[in-house]
Amino acid sequence: MITRDDVLAARDRIEGRVRRTPLLAPFGADDVWLKLEHLQHCGVFKTRGAFNRQLAALERGELGVAGIVVASGGNAGLAHAFAARALGVRATVFVPEPAPEVKVQRIRAYGAEVVRAGAEYAEALAAAVDFGHAQGAAFAHAYDQPEVAAGAGTLAEEVLEDEPSIDTIVVAVGGGGLYAGVAAAVHGRARVVAVEPEACPTLHRAMAAGHPVDVEVSGVAADSLGARRVGDLAFAAQQAEPPVSVLVSEDAILEARSRLWADYRIASEHGAATAYAALLSGAWSPADGERVCVVVCGANTDPTTMG
Repeated sequence: MITRDDVLAARDRIEGRVRRTPLLAPFGADDVWLKLEHLQHCGVFKTRGAFNRQLAALERGELGVAGIVVASGGNAGLAHAFAARALGVRATVFVPEPAPEVKVQRIRAYGAEVVRAGAEYAEALAAAVDFGHAQGAAFAHAYDQPEVAAGAGTLAEEVLEDEPSIDTIVVAVGGGGLYAGVAAAVHGRARVVAVEPEACPTLHRAMAAGHPVDVEVSGVAADSLGARRVGDLAFAAQQAEPPVSVLVSEDAILEARSRLWADYRIASEHGAATAYAALLSGAWSPADGERVCVVVCGANTDPTTMG
């Protein structure tokens, strides 16, 4: 399990490498802020963890000629390709066959080699691990690695620095790296609402079973939230302090994405709209006077589909 000390160490390590993203204040009487993390380098929060992982590996002398290897539905690959280019590191990114072409093209544009492998993230992950062993590349997990999750948690530090009165942070969950990092950062200071698509409820099922379990992966948000099972870091985080676990429908995600565009001109990917969907759909409602921050965590989507 990671702690706030890990998050603070990550903050110091990546300072100057990532953007401090804005916190959009509520309008009218609403007590809901939006953390605009979709404005991060590469359009995704994962850039924080990618820099933290690679910089830590450089400090320890772990990055040789083969550089870094990562498996990704798209966003982690983007983040690691971006960080690797900035740090002068070779990067190889394994993606599943259905990975969106818009993300694959951008990964290549950052200079990384892209290898398509398997029908879903879990198969790409296995191929990436094999590559790392064979080539001597340092492995970076897309979400279940302490340095990656701690890097993600730095956005929550920014939230509470900018608005200390916030009671609750709402995040989307796939493999759980963002959730684990945020939970570590705000432990004892704010609560976390963990929102997942009904079509891939990894954390929800793990909490019910008492251990991580495999789930079927499908739905509009599967390219970014389509892990087959929740990571060990996320599972440990919920054991330490259980979040409010919420599931949202496909229709709710689509509506939230449309509303983010219509109301704020935020071009969110489906996974990043999942947290907002919990509030809009009524799947979760804050208590009277509860001050809430919703993390909009990614913008890597086809803008022609925004409507």
